[in-house]
Amino acid sequence: MRRLPSSKETRMLALQGNRYLKDLDEGILADLEEHTQLLFFEGEESILHEGRPSQGLYYLESGRVKIYKYSPSGREMIINVLERGASFNEVPVFDQLENPVNVAAVVDTEVWLIDAWALRNVIAIHPRAAQQIIINLSQNLRMLVDKVAELSFYSVTARLARLLRELPADQLSSSGPDRLTQDDLAARVGTVREVVARSLRELENCGAIEVDRGKIYIQDEAKLIDWECS
Repeated sequence: MRRLPSSKETRMLALQGNRYLKDLDEGILADLEEHTQLLFFEGEESILHEGRPSQGLYYLESGRVKIYKYSPSGREMIINVLERGASFNEVPVFDQLENPVNVAAVVDTEVWLIDAWALRNVIAIHPRAAQQIIINLSQNLRMLVDKVAELSFYSVTARLARLLRELPADQLSSSGPDRLTQDDLAARVGTVREVVARSLRELENCGAIEVDRGKIYIQDEAKLIDWECS
């Protein structure tokens, strides 16, 4: 990790684009701007560790990060993957406890870090900021409820079919670093590589996809939708 230079103007623009802060007065943002810094992380570099103290709210300027936890046996489960414009680490900023998850850069990534103390001070003074934060935290809760339901009610193959439809083509069939491995897919659907390999064969046998040297090509999206509902 290294700190990048940034001007007051770019820090203000970043704050104005953040979903928690975009409707606040410029005077409030000017106070926060003094407590905002731009950080760079290389691909696969850790940004946050579960159980460590929180430094603040992170806001993605560029790149991609994964939010994940480890099982007692050490298996990684990805909770979410975020791209430019997304925020993360809200919970420990506001409850003042430790980080509940791990976060790592998937590719080279730039993130804004807004100091936790400065954010809590804004909430104490400006009710409108608190309302915006409540709305966004509620949206995060809905996402987690959906995640729990998906893990509870749908098979691995159904979850994988949905994921394949949602992912951009370059993450499935490109030759570049963005392409997801079977280990990556397993972490995204909450299972292990061997189970994902079997599910991929099921989807390939029914004609929904084609797998060639690790690359995945969608052949029949309607068949993937059928699997999602199974």
